[in-house]
Amino acid sequence: MGYHRYTFPRSDEANIIIDIGHKQGESSDVTKALAQLVNENEIEGTIETYPEYVKFCDPDKRVKMYFVAKFNKKPIKYGAFIDSIQQENISVTDGINNGLYLTFSMTQDEVLEIQTGLSFTSIENARLNLNTETEGKDFDLVRKESKEIWNDKLNRIHVEGGLETDRVKFYTGLYHALLGRGLANDINGNYPKVDNEIGQIPLDKNGKPIYNHYNTDGIWGGFWNLSQVWAIAYPHYFSEYIQTNIDFYKDRGWLHDGKANGVFTNGVQTNFQGLLLASAYNVGIRDFDVETGYKAALKNELEYHGRDLGNGKYDLSYFIKDKYIPYKDTTISNGWVFNFGSSHTLEYSFSSYAVAQMAKGMNDTVNHDKLMEQADYYKNLFDGDTRFIRPKLEDGSFIEDFDPMKGWDGFQEGNAFQYTWYVPHDPVGLIALIGKPLFNERLETMFIDAQKSMFGGGSEEIHSFSGVEKLYNHGNQPCLHNPWLFNYSGKPWLTQKWVRTICNEFYGTEPLHGYGVGQDEDQGQLGAWYVMAAMGLFDVQGHTASNPSFQFGSPLFDKITIKLDPKYYSGTELVLETLNQGKENLYIQSADWNGKTISANWIYREELMKGGKLTFSLGKEPNKEWGIESIPPSMSNEK
Repeated sequence: MGYHRYTFPRSDEANIIIDIGHKQGESSDVTKALAQLVNENEIEGTIETYPEYVKFCDPDKRVKMYFVAKFNKKPIKYGAFIDSIQQENISVTDGINNGLYLTFSMTQDEVLEIQTGLSFTSIENARLNLNTETEGKDFDLVRKESKEIWNDKLNRIHVEGGLETDRVKFYTGLYHALLGRGLANDINGNYPKVDNEIGQIPLDKNGKPIYNHYNTDGIWGGFWNLSQVWAIAYPHYFSEYIQTNIDFYKDRGWLHDGKANGVFTNGVQTNFQGLLLASAYNVGIRDFDVETGYKAALKNELEYHGRDLGNGKYDLSYFIKDKYIPYKDTTISNGWVFNFGSSHTLEYSFSSYAVAQMAKGMNDTVNHDKLMEQADYYKNLFDGDTRFIRPKLEDGSFIEDFDPMKGWDGFQEGNAFQYTWYVPHDPVGLIALIGKPLFNERLETMFIDAQKSMFGGGSEEIHSFSGVEKLYNHGNQPCLHNPWLFNYSGKPWLTQKWVRTICNEFYGTEPLHGYGVGQDEDQGQLGAWYVMAAMGLFDVQGHTASNPSFQFGSPLFDKITIKLDPKYYSGTELVLETLNQGKENLYIQSADWNGKTISANWIYREELMKGGKLTFSLGKEPNKEWGIESIPPSMSNEK
């Protein structure tokens, strides 16, 4: 539903242009647009588009939207247009580059209101959504109700104290974390499937859908931000998201990594939906179709027949057969050239580990063991001479003229320096390969250097991929766990320092400096990272372990209260209390959980979900004796 309100000066030529046939911003090419004036004060129609990613992920498929827009008064004139050519008294337009215009006679400060119902299934459902959701509600009432709904959602996590700018950053990030997915079902439970087919969500006894269905971008990197926020404060929303992906699997035979109306829109090709599904299971969210979900996740990690650019992991056959993915070009239909075998090897190792942990929970020993073997394949690209992850050719030899700073060369949206850290399921194993002294030296040098460019591309590069050839790039997903790695390498005080510094300097409250300098917020991901960092909780493993943990940073607020959903967790609320909070107090001096001293820099997540109080005491100088007693869980130190 959409509500519009326009206030005009006195005029007999107050015009509303309904442009449905042109591409808007970065949206898709319009291939067919229909609109017609009906019932004297309503416009109904359809817009069909051909998104850029669909062109190579699901060729020849289309994405349709249906609408009914109701005006609070009748136009005195109307017409149609194609580009700049107008025709009066034409009430129907059908084609491309087209639309309708309506002319109203308005008195001084008279208000024109438009209520618009949307649907991805039919005009009839757009009208049903319109009539049901607008009954007895005007613009002011809906605005009031919307504010109340958002306040309720955002207050699932209540912060007190700290700086006002940090509270603005926090709630802006939380808002974005809940805003990125697009509700796709109608009020009657209909949802769009491929080729204009319509699915049906089961209804409850009151005739309402028992869950919602979402259109969504891919989840590349979302396990370090979105899913952690959803799982702790919005588990029902997380469950709905997972069930949506399972419904897509039932329709198309594969999990997606980005979809619109039953159509593949996979932009990154790594398809982490199996990992995300496993992480939901691992944290105890299991009110989705677990059996079908498990089959889908297994297929996503193990089946290489039938892979393409739509279902992603198009190079999985190399990973399964050769235990790494070689350095070679793949040219797709639009001319883009992919050569991302090294980053894909790391990513598929990570997702294999995640689904292996779900297999463990499902008592599937055979697939658990196979997936755990795959989880170790990251080691096959480690070069002991340079101590970097280094691309290999098909004959098994490392590439020559290797430059670890070169972007897009074997690594997607990054370089070898950035991606060598990308073993989130097994930081302990990675430290053993590199050696702890060099591991820490590189990590420390990286952040000292990254601070010079605000931990991203800096102000000299303003685009989504800025920072790809730097040591660290907080404006893109592959690096987001890096500042937390000090918790594994014996220097947790540096996690506390650099996480807090990134929160202060990368994040802002200005239009250009909100997330770095004009970098890609990516449907709530960077905002959700801030939310977790500001609470001092983060899981490098992205909840992929069978018993997930949180590692600690230093919270930004005096008190944080998280309402726990009783449907999923035994506790009612989790309170994070910070003593000696202050701008200069970056370092944890001590911590306790429900009055019991914590000497480690991590805790099992299930303990926190029982409810209680986690207290941190901060200071200006690092306490180098705190947090080094035990290393957080990692594949190599699992019991």
